[in-house]
Amino acid sequence: MGNRFDLAGKVAIVTGGNGGIGLGMAEALAEAGCAVQIWGRNAEKNARALEILRGKGRAEAAVCDVSDAKSVEAAMAKTLAAFGRVDGCFANAGIGGGGRRSFIERPLEEWRQLLATNLDGAFLTLQAAARHMVERAERGDAFGRLVVTSSIASVFGTARNEHYAASKAALNALTRALAVELARHGITANAILPGWIKSEMTEGIMANDKFVGAVMPRIPMRRFGEPADFGGIAVYLMSNASSYHTGDLFMIDGGYALF
Repeated sequence: MGNRFDLAGKVAIVTGGNGGIGLGMAEALAEAGCAVQIWGRNAEKNARALEILRGKGRAEAAVCDVSDAKSVEAAMAKTLAAFGRVDGCFANAGIGGGGRRSFIERPLEEWRQLLATNLDGAFLTLQAAARHMVERAERGDAFGRLVVTSSIASVFGTARNEHYAASKAALNALTRALAVELARHGITANAILPGWIKSEMTEGIMANDKFVGAVMPRIPMRRFGEPADFGGIAVYLMSNASSYHTGDLFMIDGGYALF
């Protein structure tokens, strides 16, 4: 039957693929034979990530602000020009809420700014990818993988971070809706819900001894997650092995939600 996890010949987009969880997924995809196009706002950071990825396989980058429709359109056009097709789209780009301000003090502008990246950005990215995948399916080439990076914040009461939690909960609902609507085209849609993961987004809070002392005892694995912990799920969801697996929310948190 061959290697069900061999991604040779497949092409994936990873937004926010120049660091953190996104880069962890992109590395694993490249190692499995997948061509990877990372989208990120910072050209220098993109270039550094490409140095890593090109040591593992074929990779390109596009400067893209996922909250801007024209930027997403341009990045998709660049991706298709480079690779000719897109088989998988990992809508991973996002920003954190910070947890520094209470709900009653939250300005509308701050609320909208976060949702513009985390929710609107995923909508624009997934829509562009799905449009291409559906067009391919109608030509007899049905295959598509849509993967969203959500958060365990989407299922917990996340104090002082309600805008972030709301954006991620909306992504869970969006994922399930796409799983149903696009299944007829051979497209699956799944979400990944990370727990406490070491990244640029969390480095500040993880340097706080009080935070670490409170959270670490609640993680059965007794460690924070690493970007590399998301490589396996990325390869699985991109592969033929997951062809009947759709609409799921994968909680990858070292057991935090259970304890």
